[in-house]
Amino acid sequence: MERRDMMKMLATMPLGAWALTPSDVVDAAEHTHRVLSAQTAQPKSVFVPKFFSALEWHAVRVLADIVIPRDAKSGSATDAGVPEFMDYVMIEFPNNQTRIREGLGWLNAEARTRFGVPFADAKALQRLQIVDDIAWPAKTKPQFVQGARFFSAFRDLTASAFFTSRIGVKDIGYLGNIPQSAWHGCSPAAEKQLGVS
Repeated sequence: MERRDMMKMLATMPLGAWALTPSDVVDAAEHTHRVLSAQTAQPKSVFVPKFFSALEWHAVRVLADIVIPRDAKSGSATDAGVPEFMDYVMIEFPNNQTRIREGLGWLNAEARTRFGVPFADAKALQRLQIVDDIAWPAKTKPQFVQGARFFSAFRDLTASAFFTSRIGVKDIGYLGNIPQSAWHGCSPAAEKQLGVS
């Protein structure tokens, strides 16, 4: 399974770890779109996070782009406004603040222990070494369990934010909300994939 396909699947799962409903995700996505649209209208404006510290903000942006990097098909998580989405979620749903703050703290502490710098300041390969240790919960060593729990929740939130953004919706190929002059039924290829006729 392609990485981006896996992220699409994760985006459809409930965000129980963050206590968010699908409508919460949609509300956060709409808010993020409004914020990004306002920034586009005023090119000199820079988003200032309301929840994250500067150190956390840098780590969130780097980690989100590790989860969903830019590829030939579409932009990265930061291009889609995922960090802004997360900042909004942390303000609107404060019961999530401790979990993400502790997880980012763990991530930065681990990078400092291994490499002498916070996570976002480590070299790309060094950051990936840490992510590799926490990305697969079933294979995680006992000393990385806390990091793995955080990363799993962070990955889910990143996927939900990305695939509810304009970039993510385009990436999926969603064609809803487009007027159709005629309906010719389901295509043969789609019927075959669904196993119906």
